[in-house]
Amino acid sequence: MKIGVVADDLTGANATGVSLNNQGFSVATIVDLDQVPSTNHFDAICIDTDSRYVPDNVIKQRVGAAIEMFKDQNAKVICKRIDSTIRGNIGLEIDTILDHLGENSVAVVVAAFPDSNRISAGGYLLVNGVPVQHTDVANDPIHPLTESFIPSVIQNQSKYKVGLIGLADVLACGNKLDDALELKLKDGYRIVVIDATTNEDIEHIAETIAATEKFEIIPVDPGPLTSAFSRAKLNKHVKPGKIIVTVGSLTSLTKHQLEYLKTKTNSVPVYINAEKLATFTSSWDGEVMRAYQEALQQIKQNDVLILTTHSPNVEPVNLQQIAEKEHTSTDELAKRITHGLAQITRLVIENSNYSIQGCFTSGGDVTASLCTVTSATGIKLKNEVLPLTAYGTLIGGQFPDLPIVTKGGMVGDQKSIYTSVEFLKSKI
Repeated sequence: MKIGVVADDLTGANATGVSLNNQGFSVATIVDLDQVPSTNHFDAICIDTDSRYVPDNVIKQRVGAAIEMFKDQNAKVICKRIDSTIRGNIGLEIDTILDHLGENSVAVVVAAFPDSNRISAGGYLLVNGVPVQHTDVANDPIHPLTESFIPSVIQNQSKYKVGLIGLADVLACGNKLDDALELKLKDGYRIVVIDATTNEDIEHIAETIAATEKFEIIPVDPGPLTSAFSRAKLNKHVKPGKIIVTVGSLTSLTKHQLEYLKTKTNSVPVYINAEKLATFTSSWDGEVMRAYQEALQQIKQNDVLILTTHSPNVEPVNLQQIAEKEHTSTDELAKRITHGLAQITRLVIENSNYSIQGCFTSGGDVTASLCTVTSATGIKLKNEVLPLTAYGTLIGGQFPDLPIVTKGGMVGDQKSIYTSVEFLKSKI
């Protein structure tokens, strides 16, 4: 088992489990520690301790038992799922986890859940822009919430020092967040609350704390931090493979997706001249070999190899003009382009000195061409990474069982290709 999640209710356990599943982890939610399924079949186990409103001694017993089970199963990552409106006895649950994991453990709390309109700024939790104490949560019949300052809420329930890292450090360039966290830990804080207003903030926090080696970090959140941290932490312990991203789509959305991918992975694309592929002349073979040779060099530098005809400041190819000149159709020329992209991809997989962990293809024609040139009979579908973005493995051919994610050119937001690449990384 790789990941253990402690949740104080079943809905929360399921929500975090789904988030982990979307990252490519196989997940089970359980409600009875005496009936835990074989952990050999799951990457992550989410335990519902049903402890949100129980007495303190029951919290300690249930949460403690869950942590001991995770320790017995050698879980690489242990996380605490909290309610997105910070209900429950969060402080005591965190204390119990830290007590069972020892003095080297530290809890990092990110209460934000941007996709559900929960953000934290200045340490305050805002729900749809409103301080949480002014929402319906204030009327909770068992434990009404009377304040919105997250560190104070937790400190009133915890025996450990609770610190705060604000947005200024999260948004700053360089190692500002890492430095701020290290300072808090040196000062003896066992619980550190960090502000976040976007998913990008949470990813930045996750990557920063995953790189921390001196302490065992316990992410505490409604789900997004746990998901991003688990992916970042476990990827550190995996022998890195290479992922090939092959993009033939020329939409403006694809341009933004590629720019985001380049920024996040520091990859330098291999730009392929579409005009030289849109032909039945010898220039097709020349461009395929040129791009292939460049790709073999580029893959040495980048874990994500981007092959694309979407070159900046290059005008779209006039297929109609070329078709008239070569006495063929625009459809046939378009197929020559996608066939060229697929052939370059095949040659890299076949001849690279690096292990190819998986492929991402954008555009149905590119995907179909890749199947054709590799003699794959199809794709065994396994999961949905994002809406209209599928994960599976190639069937037969030269590269049987090669993981692949496919997406349409007009699908998703700017992060979609990057999210797909991270999903492929998790599948190793």
